[in-house]
Amino acid sequence: MDVRPNSDEARDIAYHFHSYTNAEAHEKIGPLIIESGEGIHVTDSNGNRYIEGMSGLWSVAVGFNEQRLVDVASRQMQKLPYYHNFSHRSHGPAIDLAEKLIEIAPVPMSKVFYTNSGSEANDTIVKMVWYRSNALGKPEKKKIISRLRGYHGVTVAAASMTGLPYNHKSFDLPMEGILHTTCPHYWREGQDGESEEAFASRCAQDLDDMIQSEGPETVAAFIAEPVMGAGGVVVPPATYWEKIQAVLAKYDILLIADEVICGFGRTGNMFGSTTFDIKPDILTMSKQITSSYFPFSAFMINDRVYQPIADESGRIGVLGHGYTGGGHPVGAAVALENIKIIEERDLVANAAERGAELQAGLTDLTSHPLVGEARGIGLIGALELIAPEGKSGDFAPGKLGAQMNAIMLRNGLISRNMTDAMAFCPPLIVGANDVREIIQITKKSLEELAADINGAA
Repeated sequence: MDVRPNSDEARDIAYHFHSYTNAEAHEKIGPLIIESGEGIHVTDSNGNRYIEGMSGLWSVAVGFNEQRLVDVASRQMQKLPYYHNFSHRSHGPAIDLAEKLIEIAPVPMSKVFYTNSGSEANDTIVKMVWYRSNALGKPEKKKIISRLRGYHGVTVAAASMTGLPYNHKSFDLPMEGILHTTCPHYWREGQDGESEEAFASRCAQDLDDMIQSEGPETVAAFIAEPVMGAGGVVVPPATYWEKIQAVLAKYDILLIADEVICGFGRTGNMFGSTTFDIKPDILTMSKQITSSYFPFSAFMINDRVYQPIADESGRIGVLGHGYTGGGHPVGAAVALENIKIIEERDLVANAAERGAELQAGLTDLTSHPLVGEARGIGLIGALELIAPEGKSGDFAPGKLGAQMNAIMLRNGLISRNMTDAMAFCPPLIVGANDVREIIQITKKSLEELAADINGAA
């Protein structure tokens, strides 16, 4: 990028330290500056328009210019722009939203605790699990099992549960007491001749073996996304969740469903837990809860989790945890209105219908020699790219994905490459014609990628 002095790009390079970015490379490349959004599209500072095929960061359910969310935020700003929930304080939006979340929960839940991001929610859950174990007189029951390639955030505890190397390298993570079991990606991890169900059984046995090795009395909880997001959009194999839950029940281990990406319609049900018949004790929510119009997150706990924590706070005199912005009245008001829009416009059903079209379109692209696998459910999917036959040594992990990502951007579609898996996660308002355009651009981009590779040969 040719960066002009004193331009927004130059000022960004000078002053802005970016998330999930190669900081050294950014000094040379500079940013893509997004200036406006409308529906499923965003427009950059040069007037280029893109389909936002990732909903921002898996998160804008109702599109980028929903006036109802703007209006409800403005009204709440005028009425009560801020208040907290420390020391028995509360406010209407926090109460209303908690009631609504309990009402729509996929399984019976007891209470809602508010935080500001998915990372904060999962970090807090770790503390609550430890607190509960102490309350139950089981101070040794503290270990938490996650999965390789799972994603649960970037705070110290949440990043430890995340099972991706770049979230650990040079951060001195994961911390002690966080373990990682098998990633349930059948295409990559399945053995020759192993059926999908047999692979699910092996995943469950790996978990059982880990618990036995560590000591069941030391393991407190298992955390997992219904469908893995940042780990490559990994849909679990048939019978996986049934078998995993049987193992957890055998050892009295809590199940934490991280619904930060799957929640609020993404998989074709309001929660991914419903899609896969998961019965969590704790459920994490963020991203689509406000369509990311306001930073906001929460988790729900059942009474089995809540009551010992409540009892322990009574013994100590206070629950010594909370956030200044937790349950922010503006965020809570936006979340309520966002959920209302999702329900009124039947966007969950739209996710199922348009999602079936998206999955069919991605599957059709597996005939291309650069595509190894298409996978997904509802409005979340991925294409796994593979090197041309006989040329795998020419492509380091992530090289194909980065090239494809740049071509797709040039063609007007924003995706995200997770190594060599191209992700698709459009807003829940996406239409049938939009889905067709996403597939057409992806197909065109694959052909251009193949031409680039052949031209360089």
